[in-house]
Amino acid sequence: MDLMRELVADLRDETASLQALLSPLEPAGWELPTPAEGWAIRDQISHLAYFDDAAVGAATDPAAFRAAAAALTSADEPVERARSMAPAEVHAWFGTARAALLTALSGLDARRRLPWYGPDMSAASFATARLMETWAHGQDVADALGVTREPAARLRHVATIGVRALPYSFVVRGLAVPERPVRVELTMPGGQVWTAGPDGVPDVVRGPMLDFCLLVTQRAHRDDTALEVSGQTAAAWTAIAQAFAGPPGRGRAPSGKARMPRPDAR
Repeated sequence: MDLMRELVADLRDETASLQALLSPLEPAGWELPTPAEGWAIRDQISHLAYFDDAAVGAATDPAAFRAAAAALTSADEPVERARSMAPAEVHAWFGTARAALLTALSGLDARRRLPWYGPDMSAASFATARLMETWAHGQDVADALGVTREPAARLRHVATIGVRALPYSFVVRGLAVPERPVRVELTMPGGQVWTAGPDGVPDVVRGPMLDFCLLVTQRAHRDDTALEVSGQTAAAWTAIAQAFAGPPGRGRAPSGKARMPRPDAR
């Protein structure tokens, strides 16, 4: 399977996982608060729907996308506008927008450059980012509903973005990017080991892939993961890791139920 087909298939599966949480909801369920301050479940989904529509525009009409992106003041703006919609309308919007996105992505060369909110990116990176967003906002929905999702091998795409965003995590905070490389060794849901970065370096992040993905999407505090962190650079990175674009996220506060030792900042 070529890269775009693989990414689109995994995005489709991630979408189905989210839809399985949404489909049984009564209207009141759409108003449940999520861990994102001020956002209910409906807001998580209208956010995804809006940016799916924007992604289709980026893929099919880049000039029109750039004009619309320049006029957007914040990610909260479309969410606030959508609060006048009924839950069923938000759900239908997401379904239509996501179907259009899957179709648009399916016809792209993985190397084609697409505009977005920031630097242009390859179609492969673009699809991976939409998968990461779907998974992360889906986690917010799952947390609001108090359910635990079964992790899947497609988390490797989220992990990939998390690793590649190491420099961005520092730059977005006005910090110098460390020169020392970091090795990442993660256990996938099926038990296989996924790695990134050079072997034999002192800075290492090791543990469950799910926990790493929760960390880099700022859906869990580092102290609430089972990640093992060694080295100054790895410790500094995992304290601010951010896989998504935009200003620095505040992340989640620790729950007080630590599952890991403090990072060794040798």
